[in-house]
Amino acid sequence: MRSYGRRHRRWNRRNPQPLLFVPDEPLTLAALAAIGRALYRYRSELAPITTAVILAVAGLILHHTHPGAWPLIAALTVAAALAAALRGVPWGLTRTAERAYAATTTAVAGTWLAVAAALGPVRSPLLTVLVVAVVPFGIPWWGHRRRRARVRVDRVINAWPNLAEVIGLTGSRIMSAVVDTWGWRARLKLRPGQSVTDVVTRVPAIESALGTRPGAVRVEQDPAHAGRCTMRVLAIDPHAGAIPWPGPTARTLADPIELGVFEDATPVRVALLRKHALIGGTTDSGKSGVLNVVLGNLAACADVVLWGIDLKGGMELRPWAPCLARLATTPEEATELLADAVAVLDARAHASGRDNSRVWEPTPAAPALVIVIDEYAELADTAPDAVGHAESIARRGRALAVDLLAATQRPTQKAMGGGALRSQMSIRVCLRVRERRDVDLILDKGMLTDGWHAHTLDAPGKFYILADGHDQPRRARAYLVTDELVRQTAARYADQRPDLDPLSRAAIDHQPKPIEPPRPAADDPEQTLLTVLDQAPADGLTARELIDLTGMGRTWIYNRLQAHATTGRARQVTRGHWRT
Repeated sequence: MRSYGRRHRRWNRRNPQPLLFVPDEPLTLAALAAIGRALYRYRSELAPITTAVILAVAGLILHHTHPGAWPLIAALTVAAALAAALRGVPWGLTRTAERAYAATTTAVAGTWLAVAAALGPVRSPLLTVLVVAVVPFGIPWWGHRRRRARVRVDRVINAWPNLAEVIGLTGSRIMSAVVDTWGWRARLKLRPGQSVTDVVTRVPAIESALGTRPGAVRVEQDPAHAGRCTMRVLAIDPHAGAIPWPGPTARTLADPIELGVFEDATPVRVALLRKHALIGGTTDSGKSGVLNVVLGNLAACADVVLWGIDLKGGMELRPWAPCLARLATTPEEATELLADAVAVLDARAHASGRDNSRVWEPTPAAPALVIVIDEYAELADTAPDAVGHAESIARRGRALAVDLLAATQRPTQKAMGGGALRSQMSIRVCLRVRERRDVDLILDKGMLTDGWHAHTLDAPGKFYILADGHDQPRRARAYLVTDELVRQTAARYADQRPDLDPLSRAAIDHQPKPIEPPRPAADDPEQTLLTVLDQAPADGLTARELIDLTGMGRTWIYNRLQAHATTGRARQVTRGHWRT
């Protein structure tokens, strides 16, 4: 008997009996409360039925109190339907289909109410018409994507206290939420002591709690309050497809350049005047696309001279050759180009000091100099002398309008010359990277922890940008510039490119040149110039080739070419290429 009692107690512990809780209030009140909660929870789904009930009650009251008010109701109906159709008010509708639905629904509801006020809602067939109209007018409402999204957001707001406790953000609450085209965004107020870093580190947990796809949640700091942030949930990736390039948006270097579009459809604008830029990302991440967007805008600027360095044989920059005053494709040419840029820098610094001017203001007569370097790491490996020139330009060039634009796969300290060059880059564009630590290499230390997750970018052209006015981790996608657009843009602006100012040209001419074989004294440089121009190939000869063939300086070559072009004895075939 004693053992049976022990077994019975063990069975009771393993199989507890269900408990029945009897509420203190009557069952009728409990049932009504449950029905009220259900009606409130599904208030959006029941809106067409609720509207029909309100119309029936309003028609009954108006018929017994103000049966002669039906002309006023009809006039108000016409005004409201026109307002909904033309301007989408008072609901703020922007799509044509939504405005048509709102106008039609308003007209039908107002007309029924006017007739019901005059004749009575029980007059046949008014009630039948009202009941039947609920179905055709309710189907668009029930199936509308934005309404269903709003319902889901409301339920998330109601469930957020429980979700926050599960994911480790206890005490936080959603202050407001707005549904947009791609999903919804909410303003989040954090518990005292919590920061946006706590939210960023729990983004995967938030995605799991909300039941979204991986990578759908974005978190941005509220610039006005350290204890608040904005959380965006993207149901659809707005950057799933490529975005065609609309064309140049800049006409001078002072104009901001549009690189692409953020996820909220706002353009990514950045000014390059007196700023160095670094573009980093792994292979096939879209560096060439960003470079093409920048070059396409700079080619349209009348106050910029473009030089290029491409040690991959010119694969990336040669399509822009008609707009490039110089293009270096070998380590020797790259070293000479950067040395000439330092000479320009020194000359401008001396002139600015003499004139008591702090900055060099670019104009078409005295343009800025922008040097575009593709795969800077290759330059550092094959032309170490060029690294010192590049660092000098990075340190001193901004005030004198001599800027660098460098692209590389992985800007390590070794690749960037010990990091001195990278520290001067005030514009950082980070595309997809393979390793998480590369985010801090391209942007800056601590950026990965702050939410700049470039290792999660999943398509070429998607990037983060760190620059003046862009200090929040917002994803963007660069415009797509096709090869045909590159050819068209380069051909369009080839004849509009400016030349360096006389001060800068003279500084380059005074640089020591490699020792050349002496020319015979009997040679006439003027006749030699005309001879080589006459024997030049169809695509012409460059100024550098004419300097080598005649042995004369750059200034003499340019002066004689301009003189011969005026008299019709020489012509410019393409940008920088001459022949008779």
